[in-house]
Amino acid sequence: MEALLSQFSFLSSQALQDKNFDPTKIDDLMKFFELEAYNSWAAMETDLKKDVDEAEYTMKEAEDHLESVMDSAMDEFRRFEEELDRTLKDELDGLEQVANNAKKMGSSMENAATIATKKYMEAALVSATTTMKSAWKGLNFNSKKIHPS
Repeated sequence: MEALLSQFSFLSSQALQDKNFDPTKIDDLMKFFELEAYNSWAAMETDLKKDVDEAEYTMKEAEDHLESVMDSAMDEFRRFEEELDRTLKDELDGLEQVANNAKKMGSSMENAATIATKKYMEAALVSATTTMKSAWKGLNFNSKKIHPS
């Protein structure tokens, strides 16, 4: 491009100094400018396409990496969730077993209390019956004794 500018400068000076200067020389030089501009544009477009391709490749790599990381995170979350479910199930089973044992113990205590209550009532009834029998024996209706007053 610098050579073309130099040539343009030279031809411009020549055109100012020489009245027989052929203007087609400048037209020919302008065609070289156009060709150089087109070549520069094509090179820039090629470089840009290369940059776009590299950016797309880098983006694809980043997407693949992100997808891999997300898959790993989801797998880890699923394993955590399964472990948590197992732990919670074990804990629930343990609590159910404790509840069932407490229910059985409560039933046993209820049965023991019922039996103890029945025994107590029977003992109270026997005691009352014995007391009444004793009291009846102590009263003698056939007695002719008179108590001194």
